[in-house]
Amino acid sequence: MTNNAMAWTSGDLPSFTGRTVVVTGANSGLGLAEATQLARVGAKVVLAVRDTAKGEKAAASIDGDTEVRRLDLADLASIRTFADEWTGDIAVLANNAGVMNVPEARTADGFEMQIGTNHLGHFALTNLLLPHITDRVVTMSSMMHRGGRIDLADLNWEHRSYNRVAAYGQSKLANLMFSLELQRRLAAAGSTVRSLAAHPGYASTNLQTRTGNPVFDLGGRIGNKVIAQSAEAGAWPMLFAASQDVPGGSYVGPDKLNETRGHPALAGRTARASDLTMCAKLWDLSEELTGVSFGG
Repeated sequence: MTNNAMAWTSGDLPSFTGRTVVVTGANSGLGLAEATQLARVGAKVVLAVRDTAKGEKAAASIDGDTEVRRLDLADLASIRTFADEWTGDIAVLANNAGVMNVPEARTADGFEMQIGTNHLGHFALTNLLLPHITDRVVTMSSMMHRGGRIDLADLNWEHRSYNRVAAYGQSKLANLMFSLELQRRLAAAGSTVRSLAAHPGYASTNLQTRTGNPVFDLGGRIGNKVIAQSAEAGAWPMLFAASQDVPGGSYVGPDKLNETRGHPALAGRTARASDLTMCAKLWDLSEELTGVSFGG
């Protein structure tokens, strides 16, 4: 960790020259901010996006070495194609993409959209790409993990009445638990690759205003203007975790106002997010659902 971590910003990023970074959901918001800063310090940044036209537009706004590749995290076939077509090393995989508080919907494989996109999609992608990853995996979680509950018997909301906020919290808790179990498995395998997690605090992005619910969207617009920090500042924890010498299993978030804003620092997690037995059970279920196991 840097000596002055509490005042760290993206301006403190070290050189990434000669290193490849894959950023999911990099065509807007936090992902675009992360991609922009990583390209600035010399990384080859691969924007892994569902809409390649938007990805190309985003890439055109970035000063540096970029490439756009199609990846739909709500479709296991797309994830497998992305991984199968990959050659070469990946220094850092930034699992950034996500959906938030959306209406009930299903992925191409029948998963509830939020757990399917935010967790199961990244679970499959990470394990399929793991043979190529040389340094670390950073997975984006959220303060909303604190209200999350993992229901192993009904992960995909097939038997419960759907609750979009609870479904989002479950998916963000799953991100954090996945990151911790991945680190345990990497260490057990003797790998030097690290798994970390981050959260942006309350950052102004389009997630808050694309929920499909006018009331939620209005609240998001107001919150983005009145409370939120910028997407650029919200990207700092992910960039810190992607570049600094922090232990595997660490969780990074903003350091001020109950982790809603500020400079990156080690963040707090709930007891549920640290339950190693449940982490392992979620991993096993994720393998069963996706057909993807540790390391592909």
